[in-house]
Amino acid sequence: MRKFEWRKELKQLYLPKKQPTKIDIPTIKYFTIEGSGNPNSEQFCEHIEALYTLSYGIRMLPKKGITPQGYFEYTVFPLEGIWDLDEVGRTLDYLSKDHFVYKLMIRQPDFVTEELFHYMLESANQKKSNPHLDRVKFEMLTDGLCVQAMHNGSYDLEPETFALMEQYCNQNNLKRIEKTHKEIYISDPRRTSPEKLKTVLRFKVMEL
Repeated sequence: MRKFEWRKELKQLYLPKKQPTKIDIPTIKYFTIEGSGNPNSEQFCEHIEALYTLSYGIRMLPKKGITPQGYFEYTVFPLEGIWDLDEVGRTLDYLSKDHFVYKLMIRQPDFVTEELFHYMLESANQKKSNPHLDRVKFEMLTDGLCVQAMHNGSYDLEPETFALMEQYCNQNNLKRIEKTHKEIYISDPRRTSPEKLKTVLRFKVMEL
């Protein structure tokens, strides 16, 4: 059986070029968790761990003798995050990571159901001591029409890529409709130097 590799099968969604492009994102299944505060905190790491615990748990079910209906072999999808600022953060004239508000998520294959999610959650709670597992939700989210681009380099330099994306909008009769944005982490920051990081940046737009 051929293994589904998101890097090969879904390049348009996860491996765009550095030059901004318009894309229409369909409805996708995710495991999600919401939080706030500095992404360098222990809580943020625990939120990521909770998502990966459940995502890899689904992936490894056949090795435990459980094969969900419609299951196929696949590579776990990358971590994604929707980022915003709290009310205080929006009033500051500088960017404070302590005022970040975020929703982290990992995409799930189409065969994953609400029932399977709750089974995995119950199973994980019996084996793991992560206090945030019960905050994870199973959601179907639709980004719709977006502009995206691959950002190469440090997260702190993302404004440079966002400027290119805004310029693209101005040149193509598009308007950004939300201050929030999505990041998709193609690189693992624990194993990749800042200058080599690859991060998909995306925000929602409307046609004028």
